[in-house]
Amino acid sequence: MSHALTDSWTMTRRELAHWARQPVQVAVSLVFPVMLMLMFGYLIGGGRGVTGSYIDHLVPGMLALTMAFGLEGTMIAVTQDLNKGVLDRFRSLPMADGAVLVGRSAADMLQSALVLAVLASVGLALGWRVQGGPRGFLAAFGLLLLFRFAMLWIGIHLGLVAGRPELVQAVQILVWPVGFLSNALAAPGSMPGWLGTAVEWNPLSRTATAVRDLSGGGPVDPGHVWAAALWPLALLAVFFPLAVRRFRRLSR
Repeated sequence: MSHALTDSWTMTRRELAHWARQPVQVAVSLVFPVMLMLMFGYLIGGGRGVTGSYIDHLVPGMLALTMAFGLEGTMIAVTQDLNKGVLDRFRSLPMADGAVLVGRSAADMLQSALVLAVLASVGLALGWRVQGGPRGFLAAFGLLLLFRFAMLWIGIHLGLVAGRPELVQAVQILVWPVGFLSNALAAPGSMPGWLGTAVEWNPLSRTATAVRDLSGGGPVDPGHVWAAALWPLALLAVFFPLAVRRFRRLSR
C-alpha cells in the first residue's frame, strides 16, 4: 500500500511539474469559469423559476457546473501517455499498477480545489454570502470535490475507450448535456414536467442543491446531502475499476 502511495505521489509531482511549463493552460482553467459566472450573473441573469437572490442560486450552481467541465486535459494526457510510449519507460520501473492514473487524478483535484477557491472568491465579490458557517462551507467544498473526482474517473475511462487524443474532444461533448440539463442556472419547476424530473435526478443538480443548503444558513435537508454524496460514490464504484482495468489492459 505504501509503495502504491509513493508511486502515485511521484506521478502527481510529475503532473505538477508540467503546470510550471504550461502556465497559460493553468490560467485559462481559472479564468474560463469566472467568465461564465460573470456572463450568467450580469449579461444573462434572471434564472427562470428561481425565487430569492439569483446570485445565491447561481454561485453554488456554477461551482458544481465547473466541477463537471475541464476534464479533457486529464483525458488527453492519459491517452498521450498511452500513444507516445511513455508507459513503456514506466513499465521498466518497479511501479504500482494504476499509479499513473492516480497521479493524473490527484493533480487534477489540486487544480480543481484552486479553481473552486478562485470562483468562490468571485462569487463573494458578486454578493454571494456563505451563511452556513465554516462547517457548512467545508462540507459543501467536500461534496463539490467528491463530484469532481467521480466525473474525473468517468472522463479517464471514456478517454481510454476513445484511445486517441483527437477523439477526446468528441467524448468531452457528452459532458455538456449533463452540465446544462441541471438546476445550476434555472429552477426545475420552470421546465416541462418530464424535463424537470430528469433535471432533479441529475447528479450535478443533487450536488448544487446540497451546496445551496449548506451555504444558505437555513435548514439543511439531510436527504439533499446524502444524495449529493451517494451519487458520486456510486459512479466511482462503477468507473474507477473500469478505468484501472482498461488501463492495465492497454498498457501491457
